[in-house]
Formats: sequence, C-alpha cells, structure tokens
Amino acid sequence: MAERRLHGLQRVLGVNALFSTAYGNVGSSIYYALGLVASFALGLTPVVFVITGFIFYLTAATYAEATAMYPEAGGSSSFARHAFNEFASFFAAWAQMLNYTVTVAISAFFVPHYIGGLFWDPLRHSPGDIVFGVGVVILLAVVNVRGAQESAAVNVGLAVTDFMTQLLLVIVGGILVFSPQTLVDNVHLGVAPTWKDFFLAIPVGMIAYTGIETISNMAEEARNETKTIPAAIKRVVIAVFAIYAALPAVALSALPVTQQPDGDYVTKLGLPEDQGGFAGDPILGVVKQIDLGVFQHAGELYVGLLAATILFIATNAGIIGVSRLVYSMGLHRQVPDRLRQLHPRYGTPSIGIVAFSAIACVLMVPGKAEFLGNIYAFGAMLSFTVAHAAVIRLRQTQPDRPRPYRGPGELRIAGRRLPLFAVFGGLGTGLAFVVVTLLHPDVAAAGVGWLALGMVSYAFYRRRQGLDLTTTTKVAVPKPVVDHEAEYESVLVALEGREYSPAAMATAIKLAARRRRGIHVLVTITVPQSSPIDAELPEQELAAQAIIEQAKIDGGRRVSGHWAKVRAGQAGRLVVREAREMRAQAILMPLPRRGGNTVFTRTVETVLAERPTRVVLLSDPGQRPVGEAVRSGRAVPASRSGT
Repeated sequence: MAERRLHGLQRVLGVNALFSTAYGNVGSSIYYALGLVASFALGLTPVVFVITGFIFYLTAATYAEATAMYPEAGGSSSFARHAFNEFASFFAAWAQMLNYTVTVAISAFFVPHYIGGLFWDPLRHSPGDIVFGVGVVILLAVVNVRGAQESAAVNVGLAVTDFMTQLLLVIVGGILVFSPQTLVDNVHLGVAPTWKDFFLAIPVGMIAYTGIETISNMAEEARNETKTIPAAIKRVVIAVFAIYAALPAVALSALPVTQQPDGDYVTKLGLPEDQGGFAGDPILGVVKQIDLGVFQHAGELYVGLLAATILFIATNAGIIGVSRLVYSMGLHRQVPDRLRQLHPRYGTPSIGIVAFSAIACVLMVPGKAEFLGNIYAFGAMLSFTVAHAAVIRLRQTQPDRPRPYRGPGELRIAGRRLPLFAVFGGLGTGLAFVVVTLLHPDVAAAGVGWLALGMVSYAFYRRRQGLDLTTTTKVAVPKPVVDHEAEYESVLVALEGREYSPAAMATAIKLAARRRRGIHVLVTITVPQSSPIDAELPEQELAAQAIIEQAKIDGGRRVSGHWAKVRAGQAGRLVVREAREMRAQAILMPLPRRGGNTVFTRTVETVLAERPTRVVLLSDPGQRPVGEAVRSGRAVPASRSGT
C-alpha cells in the first residue's frame, strides 16, 4: 500500500477492463485492414490472416512475459530499456510514436468512408474523406488538450458490442453466403495473387493485430498486474484470432475474386470506391452483399454507424497513446522537456498532442490508404521486433529474475534458455519489416526518414543536456507526502481534489473522539485520460496537499492523509479499498453541492454500493450529515454529529 501511495498510482483495472480496452483497439483494425489486405492477397486473404494471427500469438506472448516482469507503461520501449540501454529504449519509443500517429491518421481517414457509404457518397472519395478525417483529428486533439474524460463504461460497452457484432456477422454470413468452393475458386496460385503481392500482404495483414501495446501501457493501472495482464492478453488473442480467421472467409465468399476483361483478377473487397469497390468500408460492403431481407437497411445502418464510432474511438485512443508516450519520453529525457510539459490549466501534454496530431493530418493529405497501411506496418513490425529481441536478451542477462508468466517453448543451448516464441515471433515480424521496407520505396523513404530524424534529434538533445546516449536519466517528479500511522486510523475522510470541507472534518473529529482513534484524509485527483496516470499536475497536487495540511490544523496530530491520482469513475473503488486496508470503522464523505462534480457523485454511489463499513454522508459543507449510514449491508439512521 505504501509503495502505491509513494508513486501516486492506483491499480484498479481488472482483466475485463484490460481486455475490453485492448480489443477495442485491436478489433477496430479489421474495419480497414480487410480491404487493404484483400487488395494484395485477393483469394488468399483468409490465409494471410491465419499466418499473421500466428505471428500475433507469438508477439502477444512476448508482451505478456515482459509486461508481467516490468508492469510499467512503455511497452517495447520499457522492455528495451531493461534489456539494452536508453538509446534502444528511445529507438523503440520513436517507432511506437510512428504507430500511434499513423493510428490516428488511418482511423480518422476511414471514418468518413463508412459514413459516406450510408448517407453521402462524396465522403468516400478525395477530397471529402481527407477534409472530414482532418476535422476528426482536430476535434479530438482539442478534446484531449482540454482533458475531457473518457467513459470507461462506454468504451467497454462499445468493445463488447463490436465483438458481438463481428461474431454475429460471421454466423449470419456463414449461414447465408459462406461457400468453400468459392474460396477455392478464388485462388490462382502465382497469378491471383502473385507471390510478390502475397508476401506484401503479410506485413499489411499484421496491422489488423496492432494494439497489443495498449495493455502494456495500462500496466501501472492494472490490479494484480502479474496475473491480470497475461490473462487479458490471452483473451484478446483468442477473441481476435477467432474473428479474423473466420470473417475474411465470409467476406471473400460474399465478394469473390473475378477476372476483368483486361485479364486482371480483382475482388470488390479490395477495389477503391471510385471503381465500384468497398476498400474504404469493407465490412459495410460485406453486409451489403448479404441478403438480410426486411432487416437489410437496418443492418447496413447499424454496422456502418458502429464501424464509424469504433474508428472514431480508435482515433481518440491513438491521441491518448501519443500523449502518454510523449510524456514518458520527456520524463526519461528522450525528447525536449517542452513536449511533455502539461498545460497549466488542463493538466495535459498539450504541445505534444498538437504536434503529433498535426503530423497525422499531414499523413492524410495525399489520401492514400495503401500508403497509410504500409507505413503503419513499418512502425508496428519494427516495434514488435524490438520487443522480441528484448525478451530474448532478458532471458540471457536476467535468467533468475521472477517471471510471473513465461511464454511457450524454450530451448537450452550451452546452459542458456532461448525463448522460442520470441525467436520465431521476432523472425516473423523482422521479415515482415524487411519486406514492407524493400518493396515499397515510398514507405522506406518516409519510415527511414522518421527514424533518422528521431535519432539525430535525440543525440543533439542529449548532448545539449550533458547526457550520454545510453544512460537512463529520469526527470524528478514530485511525490505524494505520506504521513499516517495505521494503528490510529479508524475514520476515513474521502475528499475531492480541490475543496476542503470544514463540516466533514468537524464530524470526523467527533466520530473519532468517541472511539479514541485517528483520522485519515484521502484526497483524490482525477487525471485526464489523455495524460499518463503519473502525470505531474502541480496545481492539483498543491491544492490536495493544502487540504491535507488544513485538516491537520483542524484535527491535530490524530489526522494523517495522502492524495492519490485516479481516472474518472475510479475514485469510489479506491475509497473502498483504502477503507478495507486501513480497517476503517467509518467512511465520511461530503456530497457535492447541487450542480457540482458529477464524477464525485459516481464515487459516492460506488462506495454506497460496496459499503465495506459504516458510511456517513454530509449533504452540504457546513451542514449536519443526512442520508443514511451503512454497516454490514443494513441501513441505519445517519449520525447527527457535525457542526
């Protein structure tokens, strides 16, 4: 408990929350990856997704082992830091930054395609899709700069809805259109597709599985992280592979490969919209080819709007990833401190958000979905390969370090343990990286240019700071002040981060006096979703500490306190857990004024629902407590002690 307080981190995310968040990111990729892969692989598209699914399984095992060892944000960047040095960590982080930036661009670019497929055809073509996509990025960048909170419940609900919709589409499509004979007839080995296009399709297919970094970056917020993280990753692998192995087969049955008058083989699944295809909205295209009878229009409307919503959320997730990563890089002195500095009012890394959102907008301007997919594959395969290499290295340099989860397959060579999953996974992602780089000059130029710019800037910045390139140097971050003695704690006073309640303290003093026990004040600071959970929020931290100091003045030596950072909607669980761990005899909470903080209202509801002990509510600062106090699940009259 003390360690969590020192770092201001609250681990509240369980397996379901981690799974839902990760699947929301990974599952969104199918809405554009299916068309991109089909444009290359044609009838072998289902085979490509099976191959890439196996590589994804190996990659997921790598992330599960390394994240369970080091449950901290950063993903491959964190792994590289522990396995190699700070320069390797920066290299991986810079590749990740390319991933997140392209995630923003490609997700936003496909939002108008699905909307246009339902309502307004110009959104499916340039310049309508570009203008709309740029508008989506600008809107979400502003939202994230202002620190608007995401609803965890909404995200989980959308992820579950997305999975169930994809599963339903597989079942309905399997009944109505699936045809093994059509799948066989779709393939003309060496001709449709050519072997070159088939091998090109594999790295492009891997973009459908990107997003596994999400769980690693949420490791610091996971409950019992050594168990929940591997379990969540395992669920994501099973769910994603089940959908991605079956849905392409249904899609190629509904939109088979045909030979054109000029001899070329095509499938509408991979043709651009201006040629009558569905490359921009492939899932909607599949639904349009399935005869749903009276439900046809409703089905198209439902799938199209859901896809647009999921891609909109994926765009936002990319911006959140950018904000957290740029903060982490700045904290480790990998990029100029200005990029990570938080907005004085909103508490978000506004400059970093704006800078990389602008890059995402620039990437959309050519209107080339194929280029976005390939550059996405470039960054993702590089990041995954670094992660595999880091796990192999850690098995050699830290063989005795506890590994709560071990990936499958191990080979002993000269007394050393070689993790086969990381070896084969690294070969798969490494070869995919080489293929997409060598066969796409434009991707090679953009990707290598991005890496070169990053490395030159890193070297220049580190030298200006008087630092070498390989030593880890972290910026000092203010830590919470902790001062409590558990043996005196009996009353837990839960306060929101900016308001002190004299009435709450007066009531707590009277309640504690009757039991000759101490009082502990817990002040929660809500961190914007677009900021890392350990982000510096100097104004809020000072305000929270001022509340604690004022409580000590009013209550004397019996009062102790600390503040903690939480995500929106998670404060209630923190209060409940804190009460249980300190064995509080009562929880005292002031209700917000009318029109006040709705997040804290949700906190009160959570505490009352789980009620680990007696709960005393104050209707308004300065008034006596009203409502009900709860002990052992039974409602009793509220205490009347107060001012």
